[in-house]
Amino acid sequence: MLVSPPSPNAEEYLSHGSRPAPHRVDASQARHGDRHTPGEQERKTTISVVIPTKNEAQNISWVLERIPGWIDEVVLVDGRSTDGTIEAAKRVRPDIVIIEQHSRGKGLALQAGFAAATGDIIVMLDADGSMHPAEIDRYVALLASGFDFVKGSRFMAGASSVDITWLRRIGNNALLYLANVIYGTRFTDLCYGYVAFRREFLDRLALTAAGFEIESQLIARACINELRITEVPSLELPRRHGQSNLRTFRDGRRVLWTLLKEAYRPRDLPATEDTIVDVTDQALDAASAR
Repeated sequence: MLVSPPSPNAEEYLSHGSRPAPHRVDASQARHGDRHTPGEQERKTTISVVIPTKNEAQNISWVLERIPGWIDEVVLVDGRSTDGTIEAAKRVRPDIVIIEQHSRGKGLALQAGFAAATGDIIVMLDADGSMHPAEIDRYVALLASGFDFVKGSRFMAGASSVDITWLRRIGNNALLYLANVIYGTRFTDLCYGYVAFRREFLDRLALTAAGFEIESQLIARACINELRITEVPSLELPRRHGQSNLRTFRDGRRVLWTLLKEAYRPRDLPATEDTIVDVTDQALDAASAR
Protein backbone atom coordinates (compact mmCIF):
# COMPACT_ATOMS: atom_id res chain seq x y z
CA MET A 1 0.00 0.00 0.00
CA LEU A 2 1.50 3.32 -1.03
CA VAL A 3 0.70 6.09 1.42
CA SER A 4 1.20 9.78 0.74
CA PRO A 5 4.19 11.23 2.55
CA PRO A 6 3.55 12.97 5.87
CA SER A 7 2.71 16.62 5.54
CA PRO A 8 3.58 19.36 5.65
CA ASN A 9 7.19 18.66 6.62
CA ALA A 10 8.55 15.12 6.36
CA GLU A 11 11.72 15.89 8.30
CA GLU A 12 9.77 17.38 11.19
CA TYR A 13 7.53 14.31 11.26
CA LEU A 14 10.48 11.94 11.29
CA SER A 15 12.32 13.88 13.99
CA HIS A 16 9.67 12.77 16.49
CA GLY A 17 11.05 9.24 16.24
CA SER A 18 7.65 7.50 16.12
CA ARG A 19 7.72 3.72 16.20
CA PRO A 20 4.87 2.10 14.25
CA ALA A 21 4.01 -1.53 14.82
CA PRO A 22 6.22 -3.93 12.84
CA HIS A 23 5.00 -6.08 10.00
CA ARG A 24 6.07 -9.64 10.76
CA VAL A 25 7.12 -11.48 7.62
CA ASP A 26 8.09 -14.92 8.93
CA ALA A 27 6.56 -17.52 11.17
CA SER A 28 9.11 -17.26 13.97
CA GLN A 29 8.46 -15.23 17.10
CA ALA A 30 10.77 -12.56 18.38
CA ARG A 31 12.67 -13.15 21.59
CA HIS A 32 11.39 -10.99 24.40
CA GLY A 33 14.39 -10.94 26.69
CA ASP A 34 16.94 -8.13 26.87
CA ARG A 35 14.41 -5.40 26.07
CA HIS A 36 15.74 -1.87 25.92
CA THR A 37 15.37 1.28 23.87
CA PRO A 38 17.94 3.74 22.52
CA GLY A 39 16.77 6.36 25.00
CA GLU A 40 17.71 4.42 28.11
CA GLN A 41 20.57 5.81 30.12
CA GLU A 42 22.47 2.51 30.07
CA ARG A 43 22.15 0.50 26.89
CA LYS A 44 23.18 -3.13 26.78
CA THR A 45 24.25 -3.00 23.15
CA THR A 46 26.41 -0.76 20.97
CA ILE A 47 25.35 0.47 17.55
CA SER A 48 27.37 1.10 14.40
CA VAL A 49 26.09 2.90 11.31
CA VAL A 50 27.79 1.96 8.03
CA ILE A 51 27.60 4.43 5.13
CA PRO A 52 29.06 3.75 1.66
CA THR A 53 29.98 6.90 -0.29
CA LYS A 54 31.25 7.98 -3.68
CA ASN A 55 31.31 11.70 -4.46
CA GLU A 56 28.67 12.62 -1.87
CA ALA A 57 30.28 15.79 -0.50
CA GLN A 58 27.06 17.76 -1.02
CA ASN A 59 24.96 15.19 0.83
CA ILE A 60 27.06 13.59 3.56
CA SER A 61 26.99 16.57 5.94
CA TRP A 62 23.17 16.59 5.94
CA VAL A 63 23.13 12.87 6.76
CA LEU A 64 25.78 12.95 9.49
CA GLU A 65 24.24 15.98 11.22
CA ARG A 66 21.00 14.02 11.67
CA ILE A 67 22.42 10.79 13.04
CA PRO A 68 21.14 10.42 16.64
CA GLY A 69 23.61 11.25 19.38
CA TRP A 70 23.24 7.80 21.00
CA ILE A 71 24.87 6.06 18.02
CA ASP A 72 28.23 4.69 19.16
CA GLU A 73 30.11 4.53 15.86
CA VAL A 74 29.80 5.75 12.29
CA VAL A 75 31.84 3.94 9.62
CA LEU A 76 32.18 5.63 6.24
CA VAL A 77 33.48 3.54 3.34
CA ASP A 78 34.57 5.81 0.53
CA GLY A 79 34.93 4.61 -3.06
CA ARG A 80 37.66 6.95 -4.27
CA SER A 81 35.67 10.16 -4.10
CA THR A 82 37.19 13.14 -5.88
CA ASP A 83 34.90 15.86 -4.52
CA GLY A 84 36.05 16.09 -0.90
CA THR A 85 33.52 13.67 0.59
CA ILE A 86 35.92 12.46 3.29
CA GLU A 87 36.89 15.99 4.31
CA ALA A 88 33.24 17.03 4.49
CA ALA A 89 32.44 14.03 6.71
CA LYS A 90 35.32 14.74 9.08
CA ARG A 91 34.23 18.36 9.52
CA VAL A 92 30.82 17.25 10.75
CA ARG A 93 31.93 14.21 12.71
CA PRO A 94 35.64 14.17 13.66
CA ASP A 95 35.32 10.74 15.29
CA ILE A 96 34.06 9.06 12.10
CA VAL A 97 35.86 5.87 11.05
CA ILE A 98 37.05 6.21 7.45
CA ILE A 99 37.78 3.24 5.18
CA GLU A 100 39.11 4.05 1.72
CA GLN A 101 37.73 1.40 -0.61
CA HIS A 102 40.19 0.02 -3.15
CA SER A 103 37.65 -1.94 -5.19
CA ARG A 104 34.40 -0.78 -6.80
CA GLY A 105 30.82 -1.57 -5.87
CA LYS A 106 28.32 -0.89 -3.10
CA GLY A 107 28.39 -4.52 -2.01
CA LEU A 108 32.15 -4.52 -1.49
CA ALA A 109 31.91 -1.20 0.33
CA LEU A 110 29.30 -2.51 2.74
CA GLN A 111 31.27 -5.68 3.37
CA ALA A 112 34.32 -3.59 4.27
CA GLY A 113 32.20 -1.44 6.57
CA PHE A 114 30.63 -4.46 8.26
CA ALA A 115 34.06 -5.97 8.86
CA ALA A 116 35.30 -2.75 10.45
CA ALA A 117 32.20 -2.05 12.55
CA THR A 118 32.50 -2.88 16.24
CA GLY A 119 28.88 -2.41 17.33
CA ASP A 120 26.55 -5.21 18.40
CA ILE A 121 23.99 -3.81 15.95
CA ILE A 122 24.83 -2.68 12.41
CA VAL A 123 22.63 -0.19 10.55
CA MET A 124 23.02 0.39 6.78
CA LEU A 125 22.44 3.95 5.65
CA ASP A 126 22.80 5.63 2.23
CA ALA A 127 24.79 8.84 1.92
CA ASP A 128 22.49 10.68 -0.51
CA GLY A 129 19.88 11.84 2.01
CA SER A 130 17.14 9.51 0.77
CA MET A 131 17.05 7.65 4.10
CA HIS A 132 16.42 9.81 7.13
CA PRO A 133 18.68 8.97 10.11
CA ALA A 134 15.84 9.85 12.50
CA GLU A 135 14.28 6.50 11.61
CA ILE A 136 17.20 4.52 13.06
CA ASP A 137 15.53 4.24 16.46
CA ARG A 138 12.66 2.27 14.89
CA TYR A 139 15.08 -0.37 13.65
CA VAL A 140 17.05 -0.53 16.88
CA ALA A 141 13.91 -0.77 19.02
CA LEU A 142 12.73 -3.81 17.03
CA LEU A 143 16.12 -5.50 17.31
CA ALA A 144 16.07 -4.78 21.04
CA SER A 145 12.65 -6.44 21.27
CA GLY A 146 14.07 -9.70 19.94
CA PHE A 147 14.26 -9.57 16.15
CA ASP A 148 17.53 -10.41 14.40
CA PHE A 149 17.05 -8.54 11.12
CA VAL A 150 14.92 -5.47 10.39
CA LYS A 151 14.34 -4.17 6.87
CA GLY A 152 12.69 -0.94 5.87
CA SER A 153 9.66 -0.89 3.60
CA ARG A 154 8.42 1.98 1.46
CA PHE A 155 5.12 0.29 0.64
CA MET A 156 3.55 -0.89 3.90
CA ALA A 157 1.05 1.14 5.92
CA GLY A 158 2.64 4.28 7.29
CA ALA A 159 5.41 4.27 4.66
CA SER A 160 6.00 6.05 1.38
CA SER A 161 8.48 6.98 -1.32
CA VAL A 162 8.69 10.38 -2.95
CA ASP A 163 11.64 9.29 -5.06
CA ILE A 164 10.87 6.00 -6.81
CA THR A 165 10.08 6.16 -10.55
CA TRP A 166 7.30 4.13 -12.15
CA LEU A 167 9.86 1.95 -13.93
CA ARG A 168 11.76 1.15 -10.75
CA ARG A 169 8.50 0.45 -8.94
CA ILE A 170 7.39 -2.03 -11.60
CA GLY A 171 10.75 -3.78 -11.42
CA ASN A 172 10.72 -3.81 -7.63
CA ASN A 173 7.22 -5.30 -7.55
CA ALA A 174 8.18 -8.07 -9.98
CA LEU A 175 11.30 -8.99 -8.03
CA LEU A 176 9.38 -8.72 -4.76
CA TYR A 177 6.75 -11.18 -5.99
CA LEU A 178 9.47 -13.62 -7.06
CA ALA A 179 11.27 -13.33 -3.71
CA ASN A 180 8.07 -13.96 -1.74
CA VAL A 181 7.30 -17.04 -3.82
CA ILE A 182 10.82 -18.47 -3.60
CA TYR A 183 11.42 -17.81 0.09
CA GLY A 184 7.87 -18.18 1.40
CA THR A 185 7.78 -14.66 2.84
CA ARG A 186 5.32 -11.76 2.91
CA PHE A 187 7.66 -8.84 2.31
CA THR A 188 6.14 -5.59 1.10
CA ASP A 189 9.41 -4.19 -0.33
CA LEU A 190 12.65 -5.67 -1.65
CA CYS A 191 15.08 -3.28 -3.33
CA TYR A 192 15.57 -0.89 -0.43
CA GLY A 193 18.78 -0.73 1.53
CA TYR A 194 17.67 0.68 4.89
CA VAL A 195 18.48 -2.41 6.97
CA ALA A 196 19.67 -3.20 10.49
CA PHE A 197 20.79 -6.52 11.93
CA ARG A 198 22.66 -8.10 14.80
CA ARG A 199 26.37 -8.27 14.09
CA GLU A 200 26.58 -11.78 15.58
CA PHE A 201 24.97 -13.11 12.39
CA LEU A 202 27.52 -11.58 10.02
CA ASP A 203 29.50 -14.80 9.64
CA ARG A 204 26.35 -16.78 8.86
CA LEU A 205 25.30 -14.25 6.24
CA ALA A 206 28.74 -14.67 4.55
CA LEU A 207 28.12 -11.86 2.08
CA THR A 208 29.85 -11.90 -1.32
CA ALA A 209 27.79 -9.62 -3.62
CA ALA A 210 29.80 -6.80 -5.16
CA GLY A 211 27.13 -4.31 -6.29
CA PHE A 212 23.64 -3.07 -5.47
CA GLU A 213 22.43 -6.68 -5.33
CA ILE A 214 24.02 -6.86 -1.85
CA GLU A 215 20.67 -5.76 -0.42
CA SER A 216 18.85 -8.73 -1.97
CA GLN A 217 21.60 -11.13 -0.93
CA LEU A 218 21.31 -9.90 2.64
CA ILE A 219 17.57 -10.56 2.68
CA ALA A 220 17.88 -13.93 0.94
CA ARG A 221 20.54 -15.18 3.32
CA ALA A 222 18.66 -13.88 6.34
CA CYS A 223 15.70 -15.99 5.18
CA ILE A 224 17.85 -19.04 4.46
CA ASN A 225 19.46 -18.80 7.88
CA GLU A 226 16.00 -18.47 9.47
CA LEU A 227 16.72 -15.20 11.23
CA ARG A 228 13.85 -13.48 12.98
CA ILE A 229 12.91 -10.87 10.37
CA THR A 230 10.47 -7.98 10.39
CA GLU A 231 9.74 -4.90 8.31
CA VAL A 232 9.30 -1.33 9.50
CA PRO A 233 7.70 1.61 7.65
CA SER A 234 10.17 4.00 6.05
CA LEU A 235 9.89 7.24 4.10
CA GLU A 236 12.22 7.39 1.08
CA LEU A 237 13.14 10.98 0.29
CA PRO A 238 14.60 12.22 -3.00
CA ARG A 239 18.38 12.29 -3.38
CA ARG A 240 19.42 15.75 -2.20
CA HIS A 241 22.12 16.46 -4.81
CA GLY A 242 23.71 14.69 -7.75
CA GLN A 243 22.73 11.57 -9.66
CA SER A 244 22.32 8.02 -8.43
CA ASN A 245 24.82 5.32 -9.42
CA LEU A 246 21.91 2.85 -9.69
CA ARG A 247 21.22 1.52 -13.19
CA THR A 248 17.69 0.13 -13.39
CA PHE A 249 18.08 -2.65 -15.95
CA ARG A 250 21.65 -3.68 -15.14
CA ASP A 251 21.13 -3.81 -11.40
CA GLY A 252 17.66 -5.35 -11.79
CA ARG A 253 19.20 -8.27 -13.68
CA ARG A 254 21.80 -8.69 -10.95
CA VAL A 255 19.11 -8.73 -8.27
CA LEU A 256 17.15 -11.36 -10.21
CA TRP A 257 20.20 -13.56 -10.60
CA THR A 258 21.04 -13.16 -6.91
CA LEU A 259 17.57 -14.24 -5.78
CA LEU A 260 17.68 -17.36 -7.96
CA LYS A 261 21.28 -18.23 -7.15
CA GLU A 262 20.81 -17.88 -3.40
CA ALA A 263 17.64 -19.98 -3.40
CA TYR A 264 19.05 -22.89 -5.36
CA ARG A 265 22.77 -23.00 -4.60
CA PRO A 266 23.91 -26.12 -2.66
CA ARG A 267 23.92 -25.40 1.05
CA ASP A 268 26.91 -27.64 1.79
CA LEU A 269 29.28 -25.66 -0.43
CA PRO A 270 31.27 -22.85 1.23
CA ALA A 271 30.75 -19.32 -0.05
CA THR A 272 33.46 -17.97 -2.29
CA GLU A 273 36.01 -16.12 -0.18
CA ASP A 274 37.95 -14.00 -2.65
CA THR A 275 35.68 -11.01 -2.20
CA ILE A 276 35.44 -11.42 1.57
CA VAL A 277 39.21 -11.53 2.05
CA ASP A 278 39.65 -8.39 -0.03
CA VAL A 279 37.25 -6.21 1.93
CA THR A 280 38.24 -7.67 5.30
CA ASP A 281 41.85 -6.71 4.64
CA GLN A 282 40.73 -3.16 3.94
CA ALA A 283 38.83 -3.05 7.21
CA LEU A 284 41.78 -4.42 9.19
CA ASP A 285 44.10 -1.86 7.66
CA ALA A 286 41.70 0.93 8.63
CA ALA A 287 41.28 -0.42 12.17
CA SER A 288 45.03 -0.61 12.75
CA ALA A 289 45.37 3.02 11.69
CA ARG A 290 42.89 4.37 14.25
